[in-house]
Amino acid sequence: MSTMRAAFYTRQGEAAEVIRIGEQPRPEPGPGEVRVRLRCSGVNPSDWKMRRGGGGRALVAPLIVPHSDGAGVIDAVGDGVPAARIGERVWTWNAQWRRAFGTAADYVALPSAQAVPLPAALGFAEGACLGIPAFTALHAVRLADCGPGQRVLVAGGAGSVGRYAIQFAKLRGAEVIASVSSARKAAHAIAAGADHVVDYREQDLGDGVQALTGGAGVDRVIEVDLARNAAHYPKLLKPGARVVVYGTTGLDAVLPAVVLMQKSAALSFFTIYEIAPGEREACLRELLPLLEDDLLLHTIGQLLPLEEIVRAHELVERGEVLGNVVLGID
Repeated sequence: MSTMRAAFYTRQGEAAEVIRIGEQPRPEPGPGEVRVRLRCSGVNPSDWKMRRGGGGRALVAPLIVPHSDGAGVIDAVGDGVPAARIGERVWTWNAQWRRAFGTAADYVALPSAQAVPLPAALGFAEGACLGIPAFTALHAVRLADCGPGQRVLVAGGAGSVGRYAIQFAKLRGAEVIASVSSARKAAHAIAAGADHVVDYREQDLGDGVQALTGGAGVDRVIEVDLARNAAHYPKLLKPGARVVVYGTTGLDAVLPAVVLMQKSAALSFFTIYEIAPGEREACLRELLPLLEDDLLLHTIGQLLPLEEIVRAHELVERGEVLGNVVLGID
């Protein structure tokens, strides 16, 4: 039996206590699947949350190879997949969602549709940033229907998702305000194209947006933390505003319900792992030309070898890195 190097855990807990690196069976692609010889693996907040068991997340299998995002080269295909895909550079999405084996390994086998062609202009490290951060940002911007003449607040504009959301909203002609928590993060958001920033550690978020919009508020919000920011919505939102929520802290959030009704505000929620196939295809149709034309900024905040996966998880968990944390597999 052929083996491969992989990071894995068999119980949930602190990274240093549960993650191990060793030999595991090399996967073979089943019907409709491809096998990817991985070059990079992306580390996202959802990876450490699943590893810790936060939010009631349980292990989906006795042994988990973590991470949904990655990039590499297809080296084998299963029945029903054209052999012409062998040798194709690809990036992955949902590699470990509801599955045991993700991208923190030499190889991953997954459905052919979840291995998307990687344009020549992008490296493998950039490809490992797309599955969760870029997909989440684009789906949020699409749900919000951002467009010309709108003011859009991107909450957490210096985050991996936020920085992509700024770019997608700007490409659609919107004026973008980013909320941040430091001068360093403000510069990071502005470099991505944000027109304005509000440092919510220096001033009240609602007051800052009111000042920037002449008291009018914003048309759209791309929301990373509903529990923290909902209290500001009476000042933030214009009548008819839309809020698209892709994240929050804690299990519950308190909403200013009467004000939301008075403003006829709309709230939408999603998790990128579970969007409908048609929504995924629509995102890809919009995203792939932008990647082909190299129109997006991709930020690799830290590139570490697979052997330093524990450190990578700890960095993401503490939020210490601006940009994506990526593991080099080869």
